[in-house]
Amino acid sequence: MRIPRIRRPRSLAGQLFAMQIVLVAVVVAGCAVFTYVSDRRQAQETARRQVTAAATAVAASPAVRAAVRGPDPAAALGPYAEQVRHDTGVDFVTIMSPGGVRWTHPDPSRVGERFLGHTGPALGGRTFSETYTGTLGPSVRAVAPVRQEPGGEVTALVSAGITVDAISAEVRRQVAALLAMAVAALALGGAGTYLLNTRLRRHTHGMNAAELGRMHDYHEAALHAVREGLLMLDGQRCVALVNDGGRELLGLRGDVVGRHVRDLGLPAPLTDALLASGPRVDEVHLTAERVVVVNTSPVSSGERRGTVVTLRDHTELQALSGELDSVRGFAEALRSQAHEAANRLHAVVSLIELGRAEEAVEFATAELELAQALTDRVVAAVAEPVLAALLLGKAAQANEHGVELVLTDDTRVDDGLLPPGLPARDLVTVLGNLIDNAVEAATGSRTAPRVTVTVRTDGAESTDDDSGDGGELLLRVGDSGPGVAAEAVAEVFRRGWSTKSPGIAPHGRGLGLALVQQAARRNGGTVTLGRSPAGGAEFTVRLPLRVPTPEGVPA
Repeated sequence: MRIPRIRRPRSLAGQLFAMQIVLVAVVVAGCAVFTYVSDRRQAQETARRQVTAAATAVAASPAVRAAVRGPDPAAALGPYAEQVRHDTGVDFVTIMSPGGVRWTHPDPSRVGERFLGHTGPALGGRTFSETYTGTLGPSVRAVAPVRQEPGGEVTALVSAGITVDAISAEVRRQVAALLAMAVAALALGGAGTYLLNTRLRRHTHGMNAAELGRMHDYHEAALHAVREGLLMLDGQRCVALVNDGGRELLGLRGDVVGRHVRDLGLPAPLTDALLASGPRVDEVHLTAERVVVVNTSPVSSGERRGTVVTLRDHTELQALSGELDSVRGFAEALRSQAHEAANRLHAVVSLIELGRAEEAVEFATAELELAQALTDRVVAAVAEPVLAALLLGKAAQANEHGVELVLTDDTRVDDGLLPPGLPARDLVTVLGNLIDNAVEAATGSRTAPRVTVTVRTDGAESTDDDSGDGGELLLRVGDSGPGVAAEAVAEVFRRGWSTKSPGIAPHGRGLGLALVQQAARRNGGTVTLGRSPAGGAEFTVRLPLRVPTPEGVPA
């Protein structure tokens, strides 16, 4: 059994082409009919004016006035009438007596017969025109009176006419020219329509209206369903399209379509990446509140037409990566401490085997006191478990690098002071990155490598609600390293800046201080850079304990 072939609907370009061809044909045909009717009417009016002018001119001729008074008007007027007929292009010039007897006619055999037509208005002294069927067939004719003097008696009548067949022949010649022009216009319109629809077919890829409608619906649904950000820029680097995910990741508000990338208020490194002529692959950038991975791909077809930008939210992953690095550091510190503990245990065992029990006890007690003293200091000063655990872990890491981590005497954070709205993850990001940078800067310094940490709350009392009482949390980290050069102070919070490479840091480096500033801003805080008493850099972060109230919600 043969399966009937389902005919695919004509493409949109094909439908438009057919419709335009029909429209052009109808317009041309309508113009042709209108022009034909107009030309026919105009030809009749022109003929009427022509015969009226000819009849009036003959009637006013002195030669005609003299001849009609002569003994043989027919003989005198015949040659004159034929000459006028040839010169004016009319079909007949008939001069007759007031009684209607012809003195002249194109057919000499008709001379002496009565004129066929009306003469009453002319006998009354008025020139008139009419369409009447005479000896030559239907004609447009005019009849004019001949007077010997103005206002005098009518002594003769003059009739000049053009046959309808002659008028029709002239109209047919005009219509032939009109049809040739109409065919040329139709061909030119068809060629233009074909070229236009060829271009349209190329841009619509041969799809019909239903397919384009479905593609638009799928396009809109996909844009709103995809959680990743999508940003499309035209050749002028203006926003052509942005989906909901892109608005959220870039923090865009209002209608941004048509605005230039530089007018979006994005950070300079991200703006430069969007304006770059070449593709960008998995670049990490910071916005005001998020860490995003940016990929760009130019859209071109012989000429640059724009850029497609995809954005992925890297904020949570970056935070988890930071926490993983901290855990990895803690594990490394524990491994190192286990190794050191094993060495110390071997030393204690050896002292006991040598019979030096008292020295073994003294050695073991001293090591325990050093470790316990740091733990007691941290636990006594910082009651918040997250901060206490972070400080203990970072102290172990610093010790592993030969750096002493010291808590200042004014360090104090009581339990319950930090509101639930201040994420522990942000605290880990801020304090962890500052201590890591400080340890790295202090390592290898000429003086005793040291990192000084201050964690305290100013003007705050313990509270159980979510808003705090308006105090602030101060986090300050200083080091004994070389510090930050004055010319680099403005650049330290830029993505990619690193003490190891003040320019563009290697992949994965140079994000720490940028993340610190982002976390501080996200929680309504500030970050400042100064000089520590030990000569190195000192970063101070102030975070308000009152959680910022969203816009439109009463505090």
